[in-house]
Amino acid sequence: MNKKAILLAGGAGTRLYPLTQIVCKQLLPVYDKPMICYPLATLMLGGLRDVLIISTPKDLPMLKDYLGDGSRLGIRVEYAAQPKPEGIAQAFLIAADFLRGSGASLILGDNIFYGKLDFYRQALATERGACIFGYQVRDPQRYGVVEFDADGRAISLEEKPKVPKSHYAVPGLYVYDERVVDFCRILRPSARGELEITDLNLMYLGKNELHVKLLGRGMAWLDTGTQTSLLEAGNYIATIEHRQGLKIACLEEVAFRCGFIDEAALTAIIDRLPKGEYRDYLQLVCAEGPTGAHDS
Repeated sequence: MNKKAILLAGGAGTRLYPLTQIVCKQLLPVYDKPMICYPLATLMLGGLRDVLIISTPKDLPMLKDYLGDGSRLGIRVEYAAQPKPEGIAQAFLIAADFLRGSGASLILGDNIFYGKLDFYRQALATERGACIFGYQVRDPQRYGVVEFDADGRAISLEEKPKVPKSHYAVPGLYVYDERVVDFCRILRPSARGELEITDLNLMYLGKNELHVKLLGRGMAWLDTGTQTSLLEAGNYIATIEHRQGLKIACLEEVAFRCGFIDEAALTAIIDRLPKGEYRDYLQLVCAEGPTGAHDS
C-alpha cells in the first residue's frame, strides 16, 4: 500500500461561531476527546502512518502543540497551511511535495466514522483509480450524491441535487492513486472560486476509474460542522463508550492495537498522564495486550 494520508482541518469554523473564537474547530471536544482524534484514528486504523495535517495559519500552532510530530504514536505527522479555503481539492496541491508521487487518502477534519473499517482498508489497497464511499441518508439533496452500477462503479455524481438519483451521500473520506496531484493541477476553480473535490472525482469518473464502496447499516458516519451535529456526535460517542466500556478514537490505544507502538512505549505514555479515567483506561489496554478487539 503506497499511500499517504491528508487530514484537512481547514476552514474558519464560521458555522460553529462563537465556539471557534476561542479554540481551533478541530480541537473542540466531541465528548471526551478533541474532534481531530476521530479522523486521525480512522487514518491510523487504515494502516496509514504518514500524515499531513492542513489547516489555517492561525490554527496550525494549536494543532502542532497537541499532536507534535506523531512519534509518540508511532506515526509521522507533518503540517502545512491553507491560507484561504479554496476548495478540498486544493489540499492535494498543497501536499504535492509531501506525497512525492504516492497515492493519497484524504479525510475531512470534522468527519467521524464508527464501525468496522474493512471497506476502507479494501479501498486503500486499490492500485488504479480513485475510491469514494456511499452512505445511505434520508435527505440526499443536502449532500453530494453518487449513483453507481452493480459492480460498484460510479455512474454519476451530483452536488446537492434537487432530484437525487440515489439515496447515497458521499462522506468526507477519499482514496486516490498517484495521479491525483497531476489531475488537480489541471482543475479549474468553480463558480464559487474553489477547486471542487467533485470535479476531481468526475475526472476519474470520466476515465471509468471511480470506484464506490458502500458503508453498511452497521457503520455510522457523523459530521460535526454545526452546533447541533457536534452535540449529536458527542452524545453518540458517550452512549457507545458508556455501554461498551471501550473508548472510540483513543489514539494511544489505536497505535498500540495497530502495532505502531509497543507495550514499553505505551507504558511510557501512561506514566506521563495525569491521574484520571483516561489514564486508568490506557492501563487496562496495556494489561490486556495488543490483541484486544478494536476497530474504531
